[in-house]
Amino acid sequence: MIIGLTGKNGSGKGEVARFLRERGFEYLSLSDVIRRELVKRKKRLTRENLVAQGNELRKKFGPDVLAKRTVEQMEMEKNYVVDSIRHPAEAKALKAHNGFALLNVTAPPKVRFERLRARGRENDPRTFGEFKKLERTEGGSSVRSDQQLDRTIGLADYSVRNAGTLKELEDEVTRIVMAIARKKKRPNWDEYFLGIAKVVALRSNCVKRKVAAVIVKDKRIISTGYNGTPRGVRNCNEGGCPRCNQLASSGTKLEECLCSHGEENAITQAAYHGVNIKDSTLYTTYSPCLLCTKMVINSGIREVVFNIDYPLDEVSMSLLQEAGVKVRKVKID
Repeated sequence: MIIGLTGKNGSGKGEVARFLRERGFEYLSLSDVIRRELVKRKKRLTRENLVAQGNELRKKFGPDVLAKRTVEQMEMEKNYVVDSIRHPAEAKALKAHNGFALLNVTAPPKVRFERLRARGRENDPRTFGEFKKLERTEGGSSVRSDQQLDRTIGLADYSVRNAGTLKELEDEVTRIVMAIARKKKRPNWDEYFLGIAKVVALRSNCVKRKVAAVIVKDKRIISTGYNGTPRGVRNCNEGGCPRCNQLASSGTKLEECLCSHGEENAITQAAYHGVNIKDSTLYTTYSPCLLCTKMVINSGIREVVFNIDYPLDEVSMSLLQEAGVKVRKVKID
């Protein structure tokens, strides 16, 4: 879950961030990207410098640069609260991630101004007139790369009003978080097992192509395999397969390739460990070649689910169909 925070000055975004951090959310701020840039350039960390530097970064690297650099710090298994979202492109870049929701924190202008006065920071506006002028500056600009806070707020998925007690704010944030959690899409079983197969493929030592398969029975993985040279033979990327190390053209000299395929290794690993794979499902990152197809049929696998078409699979598809093996293509990123 990634909860982005936007809103006007003094609305209480910091309180929402604090509350979520205390509930296990990791805190990230787009402004920290700007702060690091100012420190690197040995400039003072004033509001004016932050705004100017942020606008410069957006102009040079694109209006979503702060969001992209922040996403690079994220780990898939963690929940995050992301502060200081002030441009529509930043919000859109974050919305591309499953589980992201933009939360707009609001409060009446006079209330927000009094909060800034009580905060007493050196660069905060001293009068309500200065406060309203700052609001207009940060709210929008004709320059595409400048802050566009008003348009960003318009993209919010949820809004929380912070004009009452702290308890009321926390209760409302809790309600919104639970609503986001209920709506968050999680992978279905096909996406889940194909996603695991893609991770298994990272273990491949083949120079030409990284392929992997997992064999599943009763929604439980019973065998995995990735392509590479046979057990006890030098790894492909260490010179173990002459064909691959010569970077042979795709589809040529296949009879000289020493690498076992991912599906082949998943099936033989099951046999090696005495695991019954009859009536199982094979999830593979590529559709099987003819050799692996024959192994799939003869091992009793009843279904093949693949992500990407293998270039030489026409005969394989026909053979699987004739043998009564169900085949499905499921595309995942």
